[in-house]
Amino acid sequence: MKYILGVDAGNSKTIALVARLNGQIVGWGRSGCGDIYNAGSAQQALQNIDAAIVAALQEANCSAKDIVSAAFSMAGADWPEDFALIEEALKKRQYAKRITVVNDAIGALKAGAVDDWGVAVAIGTGAAIGARSHLGQTWHSSFWQEGGGGRALGLSALRAIYQSELGIAGNTSLTARILAFYQVQTVEQVLHLFTKRDGGRLTSASPLARTVLDAAEEGDATARQIVQAEGTMLGDYALAAARKVGIATTPFPLVLAGSVFRHESEIMTTAMVERINSQCPGITVLRSELEPSAGALVIAREATGGKVDRKIRAKLKLTSPPPGFFAT
Repeated sequence: MKYILGVDAGNSKTIALVARLNGQIVGWGRSGCGDIYNAGSAQQALQNIDAAIVAALQEANCSAKDIVSAAFSMAGADWPEDFALIEEALKKRQYAKRITVVNDAIGALKAGAVDDWGVAVAIGTGAAIGARSHLGQTWHSSFWQEGGGGRALGLSALRAIYQSELGIAGNTSLTARILAFYQVQTVEQVLHLFTKRDGGRLTSASPLARTVLDAAEEGDATARQIVQAEGTMLGDYALAAARKVGIATTPFPLVLAGSVFRHESEIMTTAMVERINSQCPGITVLRSELEPSAGALVIAREATGGKVDRKIRAKLKLTSPPPGFFAT
């Protein structure tokens, strides 16, 4: 039997899915950071990708020899030399007869854009924005984009409580929430956790994203300002992506993907859509029904020469692992 492989390699996790050509997912695996910029080393990122693929193949009870096409949607596939490094490493591993590598923003777009064009905003630990025109021209934000994602929300929240503690800014419920999150008594202890010289220093504020969104939804003015500013910024970059592929004057589909958009708050989404509509009215907002890793499966299936229709998409959705498997 023939299979396809889809891999979504991000900063928080790497997900690998194995599916039959009809879209039925039969195996999945998960491991750590697959971003060659942030995993400690490119080799470590590739080892994490290996681990996720091995687990998925075992679950599917098949081998790499059975994979006719594999697609890798990669955070860290940014510059030509990145693609060259990743593609060479994957070809040496012989995971499939046909291998396709794209930036993770394009994987997210493929997951949610059922008509295969538009702009995708994927927000997890970081932010990735990708666009595709009707003619197939693509662009992804990569290092053009400053900040964004759960990491940016967390850093803004930390800055807010530090300034509040010093009397530079007003009081915010984020202070009590963040103290409780880290189980400490003072803001100074939080600052120490992120800056201490000895081992155990925290390096990522992205776990605070839900705390910030909760506080914003419950009416905290500081948190709401942080979330709205993030949404407006994302709207600017989404418009830039649309301009890059020539669809900024057309009401394009806007695909929302990633863990941050799973939060029930609509504050960030509303701010983003308002900014986009101010320059390109009438966009259609789509919340992706497929995970980005399933978007990689779509790419892998298309590479075989077959069309990914709504029937295959429905099968991918129906047979995907439970939501908890993808949780960050």
